[in-house]
Amino acid sequence: MINACLEGRETIAMRAMMMRGGTSKGIYLLKSDLDETGVDPDVLLPAMMGSPDHRQIDGVGGGSSTTSKVAIVSLSTRPGCDIDFLFAQVDVTSIRVDRGPTCGNMLTGVGPFAIERGLVAPTDGRTVIRVHLVNTGANVEVSVNTPGGQLTYLGDWEISGVPGTAAPIDVVFRDFCGGSTGTLFPTGNSIDDIGGVMITAIDAGVCAIIADAASFGIAGDEAPQHLSSNRGLMERIESVRLRAAVAMGLGDVTGRVLPKVILIAKSHRGDVQSRYFVPTSCHPTHAVGGAICLATAATFDDTVVGKSLGRPFTDGRIVIEHPAGTMDVEVTDHGADRGLSAAVRSTARKLFDGLVFTGMSQRSAA
Repeated sequence: MINACLEGRETIAMRAMMMRGGTSKGIYLLKSDLDETGVDPDVLLPAMMGSPDHRQIDGVGGGSSTTSKVAIVSLSTRPGCDIDFLFAQVDVTSIRVDRGPTCGNMLTGVGPFAIERGLVAPTDGRTVIRVHLVNTGANVEVSVNTPGGQLTYLGDWEISGVPGTAAPIDVVFRDFCGGSTGTLFPTGNSIDDIGGVMITAIDAGVCAIIADAASFGIAGDEAPQHLSSNRGLMERIESVRLRAAVAMGLGDVTGRVLPKVILIAKSHRGDVQSRYFVPTSCHPTHAVGGAICLATAATFDDTVVGKSLGRPFTDGRIVIEHPAGTMDVEVTDHGADRGLSAAVRSTARKLFDGLVFTGMSQRSAA
């Protein structure tokens, strides 16, 4: 870390790696490097990303919710875990840092990053890294290609929403239910009527509410930009979200990203079509956690998803259609003792590794 003072501003230089994880992009930091700065992360991270500014022009953020993300990684002291992953969502237009949810897309890059930083030694073939998700308490196995004991990003796996191919990274989620509310169905019901809209409130992978797109007067196959720019639609979605959050025991969630909103419709390329809201705009593709949440809801016949599908997916692959293509989730029910597991295959790529320079006023850095 380098600290320098120039014209009343302190410049903090810290080791950082930018990676694309799934369909998101963000900065990956070692917790030890972040701690060494001595600056409150709620102050440092927005300055690093360039918030508050819709372009994030004075930072390394990309000006959208999917590119203003930070992964904070450290060795784990938990039995059976190798790595701890703390996710931070940095708001683009304010200085708010939300640690409520985790991010399955950024999680995809945690395994390669841990190897790059020497936290985990690679093995020949594939290296399995046991990751604890600090935000939600879930445990995940991340399997990374390491032929000959060498990390590689090259491969022939393709995911919707990302051009080209890369090495496949397998992610298996366990203990992922109730991370934000302590229970799978936080209202105590599989379906609730919120202002005339039938929803399923569910906490699995991410805390979300799921509803039929038709309940909001849309087909569910519209382009994300069209939905995000529909002010009346977004206001109604937010109204239902706020009321549902109270019923879920989350209180007033104004300005917070949880619960997310998932609107479903009939799919032409998979089992179910989804539009995922983050929550003030529609995601250009789909969040991994949101896909796992949706797939989990599909394992019950009395949820909005189960009723839409006409049958529960107790085991096997569910194909979720989203604006950029499809995403597959493998759901397995291991019985009452072990519960559900959910598996996805994704990719990641290192974009740069070096120092990130963050300019901060001396008052802010104090």
